[in-house]
Amino acid sequence: MLDGGLATELEAQGHDLSSALWSARLLTDDPASIVAAHLAYFDAGAQVAITASYQAPLELIGSSVRLARQARDHHGRPDRWIAGSVGPYGASRADGSEYHGHYGLSVADLRVWHRPRIEQLAEAGADLLALETVPCLAEVEALLAELAGTGLPAWLSITCAGDRTRAGEPAGEAFAMARDVDEVLAVGVNCTDPRDATGLVRAAAAASGKPVVIYPNSGESWDALARRWVGEPAFRVEDVQQWVDDGARLIGGCCRVSPAQIAALAEQVSCAAPPRR
Repeated sequence: MLDGGLATELEAQGHDLSSALWSARLLTDDPASIVAAHLAYFDAGAQVAITASYQAPLELIGSSVRLARQARDHHGRPDRWIAGSVGPYGASRADGSEYHGHYGLSVADLRVWHRPRIEQLAEAGADLLALETVPCLAEVEALLAELAGTGLPAWLSITCAGDRTRAGEPAGEAFAMARDVDEVLAVGVNCTDPRDATGLVRAAAAASGKPVVIYPNSGESWDALARRWVGEPAFRVEDVQQWVDDGARLIGGCCRVSPAQIAALAEQVSCAAPPRR
């Protein structure tokens, strides 16, 4: 069971996250709030906390892992995992470009950019890496090339619109790229409309041959210019059984999914048994 939207819980605490650093600003301005947000999800039933490194500058990545570990220690469950968030290049630009993936960078450029972030998360003691919200095949290729042969466990999670990456490429191609990378434990999607989740879970399982990770957003859309969410939520905990039947093993929520929803999801997941073989 994964957690939900870290920024969602921080905003519920009353924090203004409208700066370019988003939730990463609080790594220095109010680290206790980061710990409290992780704790809220642990208390809700999450077994994995995703660090606040998604949009963090390089020098703050280590602290994001340490704060998540503090929350785990306070929770008193050392069996909980800390997943180091390796966000997409577009997140660092704070202009919404992770929702289209048109960076104008080569695979080699992206490898150079991601390499120190992966190293920092590993050195800080993350239990595994969350290669998440990846919008295009070039960035998938770069991340997998950096991961292969390191022995660092990770999941790969792309972000989609319908059955295609945010850059408009077939999602199945992204999933298939991870098939032979031993370090990748699960493949799937996040920050994706939950109405598209079932089809994407099936596609991820079929193309990768691996367990599936799925943590959709609420179904609302992010307006990068206005810096606000628009539309109606569509996150439904009752969809979990279908996801499990289709191969999902790591399940949670992304943007606008709260601890209360994770608690309901955790209860539903505990009742959703994998299909018999």
